Amino acid sequence: MLLSKDLRTGYIYFYIHFVVEVVCFFYLTRVTNNSNFIWLIPFIYDGVAFVPQSIIGYISDRYPKINMGFIGVLLLIISYIIFGLTKLDVIFSLVLLCLGNAFLHVSGAETTLKASNGKLSPAAIFVSGGSFGVITGRLLAKSSINPILLILPIISILPMVLIGNKHLIDKSSTKDFDFVKPNINSGVVIIIALLVVIIRGYMGYGIPTSWNKTVLQNVIFFCTMGLGKALGGILSDLFGIRKVAIFSTLIAIPFLCFGDSIMIVSLIGVMFFSMTMAITLGILVSKLKSAPGLAFGITTIGLFLGTAPIFFIRLDMSLNIVLIITASILCSLALGYVLKEDK
Repeated sequence: MLLSKDLRTGYIYFYIHFVVEVVCFFYLTRVTNNSNFIWLIPFIYDGVAFVPQSIIGYISDRYPKINMGFIGVLLLIISYIIFGLTKLDVIFSLVLLCLGNAFLHVSGAETTLKASNGKLSPAAIFVSGGSFGVITGRLLAKSSINPILLILPIISILPMVLIGNKHLIDKSSTKDFDFVKPNINSGVVIIIALLVVIIRGYMGYGIPTSWNKTVLQNVIFFCTMGLGKALGGILSDLFGIRKVAIFSTLIAIPFLCFGDSIMIVSLIGVMFFSMTMAITLGILVSKLKSAPGLAFGITTIGLFLGTAPIFFIRLDMSLNIVLIITASILCSLALGYVLKEDK
């Protein structure tokens, strides 16, 4: 299965997503290390990169001949030219970087969903590339590499974006996504999926990980998160989305709560916790079959709403654990309510 032709698009966009996050988090790490507004720049980045994806996705759904990935590549290149070769204020390159990220995310989501024949694996593999890219970008930023050299990996994804866009022939669609109970109102399903994403976004930053102190441990943490995101789609295709959604959400609880100082215990929880990323996307696309770009954009709005409080509020350990337990149980109930029984 992992080498099947159906997953080719997923692997292509895994690399594209990886490169996008490498250049974005290289930029963020370099800029925040030299900034008096160390928290403000990541907050702006999250808002400008995540929220517009719903608008871009809607436009892409309406006008599929527009190559959103190509626009994203151009925006990233211009951002890095400004960042590396001019003395313009950081806000100019930052906004272009965010928008480039947004356009490429929408392109990847739409392409992998439309080429998947109703399977979650391609989109899950695409999404997982981001975690590997985040840690790689952060590590590269601590080296002496000239930022302008990162234009090379950006250029390397251009042929893949063009190939991926060619993949979207007229008959490709998301009509085969059918994971949601038919008798539930679409608005209710969208709200539930959005709330699950918001909770997941907040919990992602609130996981107790006092063990994570070294560079190697941080690399392992992000790689485990990426693996979990990919497995969420792969296992759903193999065993059924409802089983995987409920099981992964509940089984993660003890590992997340009691793994604060034990790396392997925590990592098991992180892997299971990360599996719901592709699942919520599958839920939304099941109700928004003709609008996969908008469906993906709704998940990124949820991620922003979930992560935004972290910039302003920090909870103590005991309250955080209570929140993880309560939120995880509520998510499992909500997922069980909307998802159809597995065949």
